[in-house]
Amino acid sequence: MSLSKRIVGLVGLALVPALAIQGYNEYALRAARGQAVRAEAMRTARGAAAELGQFIRGARQILGILAEVPEIRQREPQACTNYLRTVVDKMPGSFFFGLAGADGNIVCNTLGSSPGAYSVADRSYFKEAMRTGGFAIGDVVIGRVTQRPTIQFALAVIGRDGRPDGIVLTSIDLSYLAGRLAAVGLPPDATLTLADRNGTVLVRLPDHEQWVGKPLPAPYWTSLVAHRGTVADLPGLRGQPRITAVADPIAENLDTITVAVGLSPASAFADIDAATRRGVVLIALGAALALAAALLAERVFIRRPVRRLLTAAAAWRAGKLATRTGISGPGEFGQLAEAFDAMAEALQRHQDDLRQEIARSRLLQNRQTMMLHELNHRVRNTLATIQSLARQGRRDNDRGERLEARILSLSKTHDLLSRDDWTGASLRAVLENEFAPFQDEEAGRFVLDGPDLHLAPRYVLALGMTIHELTVNAARYGALSTAEGRIAVTWRTFVGEAGIRRLVLDWEENGGPPVREPDRRGFGTRLITGGVSRELGGTVTLRFSPEGLRCSLDVPLDEPDRFLSFREDSSRSAA
Repeated sequence: MSLSKRIVGLVGLALVPALAIQGYNEYALRAARGQAVRAEAMRTARGAAAELGQFIRGARQILGILAEVPEIRQREPQACTNYLRTVVDKMPGSFFFGLAGADGNIVCNTLGSSPGAYSVADRSYFKEAMRTGGFAIGDVVIGRVTQRPTIQFALAVIGRDGRPDGIVLTSIDLSYLAGRLAAVGLPPDATLTLADRNGTVLVRLPDHEQWVGKPLPAPYWTSLVAHRGTVADLPGLRGQPRITAVADPIAENLDTITVAVGLSPASAFADIDAATRRGVVLIALGAALALAAALLAERVFIRRPVRRLLTAAAAWRAGKLATRTGISGPGEFGQLAEAFDAMAEALQRHQDDLRQEIARSRLLQNRQTMMLHELNHRVRNTLATIQSLARQGRRDNDRGERLEARILSLSKTHDLLSRDDWTGASLRAVLENEFAPFQDEEAGRFVLDGPDLHLAPRYVLALGMTIHELTVNAARYGALSTAEGRIAVTWRTFVGEAGIRRLVLDWEENGGPPVREPDRRGFGTRLITGGVSRELGGTVTLRFSPEGLRCSLDVPLDEPDRFLSFREDSSRSAA
């Protein structure tokens, strides 16, 4: 096989993974964008439906008030007309109010029509309100008086016998309703369609005035009804493709109105299409450069440069677009290698641009991984603490029940942290957790005084073990060994040197047997002082006053995690 054919084949092999990556990334981006656009379409449709529902509920409330007004119920035409005229300007979007009797004949209205001038008995809203004795929404009609497309809301007026004795009604300006729904905010190139039960347009954005009062095409209306509550790819009113969301039926007997929002796929996928075009151009340019360089290198066959090119091509085929040939120079193979490297760099840049969208979807997974690492870190920390307790217990001939009590204290502290997913716990909760076994019916055994302070997990674990040792010591030798004993714990925070926040906690026992300083330091004392200093970088001061033990802790709250140094110190002390 000639060198030119080999090199051309190599170019083709190098392009295959790039094309595959381009195709996969575009597919993934389009799938993710499609889901986002469908969700946005349904969210917009439901928002418009909610806004419409709020408007209708307001109109219903006003009609309910009118139905109880004496001027309406007495049905004196002139008084009724005068009252309705005072109301019409107070309801945005309404340009007409009227009262009709049980026979459908008009009694009074804001236009001053004489009683019986016309009848609404044939209107759907009149029939529905009289049938149900409640609220009804009509169809889009041309008003008999106004001669403009409108929709009526009606509410039955209940007579003294408890049965409908007529209706109060209002006509809604559909142009006002269109303006109100436009204020909800539609995405670019989006359409909003509101239709009554017969498929007649109430609101159409854009081009409202062109469509209002007109029936929707039968195929389009049938598709909207069939996809109510879902999102589907449907042709628009002008035949262009649309991602159409039809809102669920509006509650409160308002399901006669259909709300649909259509988004343009061309606008939704415009940036992805542009990126695809750029990618194709870059791939084409890279391929052209590679082929040109291959033709220039046709007459020279050097095994080592070819092997390097084949190695780079294999890496690119495996998706490693960061690989470079490592060949340069003015010769034919140097030019060919530089052209390949330029192609790989261009493809890598384009691939990185496309992957940025996909990377966002992996954010949640990365956060979960971080939480697992944090939990793993805390488990290792706890196991190291237990190992240190066990080894020191054997060294000091500690009894099994003391080791078991310390491990149980660690377990209780873990339970406390688990309540808030290991985000920490309050200092007061840590103290109450350790004092719980020694609480009795007698009040005032423990006094806790200090501000609310939330501690990180490592502070909770270290301070929990320290408080446990102090509590157990008090139960054996100190204030908790007698009925009169009391323990007071106070704490405060302040900002020390270098702006580091610090915690000072004071432990004071009273009412117990006389205290004297022990002849030697036990494991519990070493655990109190060593744990706070190694794990938290703090200091512990113990004073064996005759009135009772005094212990003061001074701990920096803004220090970095000392888990690793504590683990190394524990290993050395156990050796």
